[in-house]
Amino acid sequence: MYGLPANTLINKPLYKKAVFEKFNLKAAERERFDADISKMTLAARISPATVPALVEGKEIKGFYVLQVILKRKDFDVKNILLLQKLIPQHIIFALEFGEETQFCIFHTRLQQSEWVLSSDAEISLKGLSLDDVWNNIVASIGNLDATSEESIEQQIINREEREKLLQQIELLEKRCRVEIQTRKKYELHQQLLRLKEGLS
Repeated sequence: MYGLPANTLINKPLYKKAVFEKFNLKAAERERFDADISKMTLAARISPATVPALVEGKEIKGFYVLQVILKRKDFDVKNILLLQKLIPQHIIFALEFGEETQFCIFHTRLQQSEWVLSSDAEISLKGLSLDDVWNNIVASIGNLDATSEESIEQQIINREEREKLLQQIELLEKRCRVEIQTRKKYELHQQLLRLKEGLS
């Protein structure tokens, strides 16, 4: 499963009812959760006990892969964030819908991979320590550069700032197109130029 070593596989069901009861979820949270998620299985545990070639990291002592079968592809991200909050472990979420799989991982923010055919969905364990393996997986899922001098965290923050800037530019461009007053249009154009400078 997901190209992981056989020793790591545990395939332990995680029942929704147990999650609801253990964490005393409100009715609205239960309904939202139930609308998106069909079933969950703790698919694998990666640790030095299951992969002897790996050593414990300073931060990461082990992590789980949680398989989540979805009822719909356009799921509410809040449900994955809720699971991350409720289960105090490092987790890779393998979200499956039909014949496709998307991986999610929480590191500073929730990182999501592209959807791929489930038969092609793989989690690669690259690195000597679990810290290295985790960072490489975060980089792979979040489409970041694990070899960059910039930390994974900094890359995530920079990308978020860039996305916010692009949204602001898009809004300003719309306002600029519909603005009639020449002076106001000029001011908006100047703001646009400043924002675009910030992108480079």
